[in-house]
Amino acid sequence: MSSNITSEQQASQRSSKWLPWIGGVLFTFLIALLGYLLAKVPGFDHIGQLACAIIIAVAYRQFFGYPEVIRSGIAFSSKRLLRTAIILYGLKLNINTVLSDGLGLLVRDVGVILFAIFMTIWLAKVFKADKNISMLLGVGTGVCGAAAIAAVAPIIKAKDEDTAIGVGIIALMGTVFAIGYTILRPILPLDSIEYGMWAGISLHEVAHVALAGAPAGEDGLAIALLAKLGRVFLLVPLCFILIFIMKRKHKDTDESGAKIEFPWFLLGFIILSILGSYVFGHSIPVSDNVMQGIFTLTTWLLTAAMVGLGLNVSLRDLKERAMRPLAAMTVTSILLSVIAYFII
Repeated sequence: MSSNITSEQQASQRSSKWLPWIGGVLFTFLIALLGYLLAKVPGFDHIGQLACAIIIAVAYRQFFGYPEVIRSGIAFSSKRLLRTAIILYGLKLNINTVLSDGLGLLVRDVGVILFAIFMTIWLAKVFKADKNISMLLGVGTGVCGAAAIAAVAPIIKAKDEDTAIGVGIIALMGTVFAIGYTILRPILPLDSIEYGMWAGISLHEVAHVALAGAPAGEDGLAIALLAKLGRVFLLVPLCFILIFIMKRKHKDTDESGAKIEFPWFLLGFIILSILGSYVFGHSIPVSDNVMQGIFTLTTWLLTAAMVGLGLNVSLRDLKERAMRPLAAMTVTSILLSVIAYFII
């Protein structure tokens, strides 16, 4: 009899452990779904699912507080699902295309990334802005938006709140710039290829480049995405450089010898990039529908992860900590657009 009671107690304990976790994960996907639906509404359709979901998550936190009972599931989404999404994001990068057709663009992409990071950091010092948020925004501006911010955040030991703020700002401002590009397109003295190149080397997210590049036609959009893929390609070496810098920094300034956790998910990103570029669709046949399904799954995983981060954002200190990094990033983005215009 006692053994039966013990078994029931153990089952109850397991249930009490897993139910909050499952509930937390499902909660992040529920808000991700609401973000998807909101992105269908006219006006919000230009912002996109990711930004809409973050807005809802942040609003929920402010009005209803953090749902402590399902914290474990929310934490899982914001960390594990985020890393899974970045790994799957590697399939979007065609290494062969970048190396064979985009070497000239790759040189410009290196300059773009260096300019965006160092200009944002310098302006952050001038504006006395939060260093971590500014660094994340510099990387997001220079490389590939939310995915780059998510990859770099654990390396520089950024807080979840800082990561969420950075992603929210980059999604919003990137959308504003992309719409601005489409408005300027008819009055700029650029042909479709030049315009596509300009969008690809200066806009923030892949989605922003696609939005702005579409009015240039198929050729313009193709060169825009190629230029953007070069910046995504450079995410991996950038992360390794930052790991080296952070290790040197801690070695020089921290007697405790704090260790920088190696972002193992980047290896998954690299492996899937190689598989997507040289194996899937070549030696292993994979249909376009399957690949599109994986890309859709990646978007949903990334959105649920960002919801988890957004639930950690408190607006009490958002104005104090986010407005100055936002100013630094906005100035950098404007300068980047102007400079990119003259180097295409």
